[in-house]
Amino acid sequence: MSTPVTRRLRIRHTTRVSYAQAAVSSHNEVRMTPLTLPGQTTLDARVTVNPTTPTWSYWDYWGTQVTGFDLIEPHEDLTITASSLVETAPPGPPAPAPTWAEVARTTANSRLLEYSSPTGRTTVTRELVERARLASTGLDPHETAVAVSAMVTDQVSYLPGATGVNTGAMEAWEQGAGVCQDITHLTAALLRGLGLPTRYVSGYLHPERDAELHRPVAGQSHAWIEYWAGDWIGYDPTNSTRADESHVVVGRGRDYDDVTPHKGIYRGVAGGPPEVTVEFTRVA
Repeated sequence: MSTPVTRRLRIRHTTRVSYAQAAVSSHNEVRMTPLTLPGQTTLDARVTVNPTTPTWSYWDYWGTQVTGFDLIEPHEDLTITASSLVETAPPGPPAPAPTWAEVARTTANSRLLEYSSPTGRTTVTRELVERARLASTGLDPHETAVAVSAMVTDQVSYLPGATGVNTGAMEAWEQGAGVCQDITHLTAALLRGLGLPTRYVSGYLHPERDAELHRPVAGQSHAWIEYWAGDWIGYDPTNSTRADESHVVVGRGRDYDDVTPHKGIYRGVAGGPPEVTVEFTRVA
């Protein structure tokens, strides 16, 4: 049996916040540290802050590592840099899908229920759920996840800047354009409506599958789904593919609100949107 080919990725995620006037103080939470999972090992990870301040970390309810910090002195800007080195491997083939009755029975007696109900960001109309049901008639859970994802991407074109972080799933559907966050919210909403537990995954996607070693490339944060069909299976509806060794998981939850990369509150005058850059370097 051949050994799966692993890849080693260095990721540098930088967020810069500038204030119209110096912020008096701020409190921040950062979710940018990749998890260690089957098929993914975080070899090194650190979060640094400028202005320099002590940080602490903890695991939240959804199993994501959170870095927290306070700035109690006035500051005109804030820079957060999350650096990590992650080794990933391609996933094996999924096990045969359970029956829909087995999925329903397991869901009813477990925490899967938390990933089966709509949230504010994953609420869609009953008519749209019925449309998804027609598109997946006679399909097993694996096939349904693919069919519903295709239904979403047939309607919603990937268009950076078309939506904002507060856009809901139904709004993106009606607009016909969005980003990976919107496509993921929509796919999760429809699969949940069909009875398939689905969680929102936040992380990174290396933009070049055959990237040259040691050459930095620009990328961005990414979102995809994991649906439960006897086990959690990652699927990237934006790119119509299973999540693989190019995907790096940071957190999972019900929707974006559970895994937001940076949350913060501050005392001061509102400034512009944060400037975010993500750089990938394949080192092995």
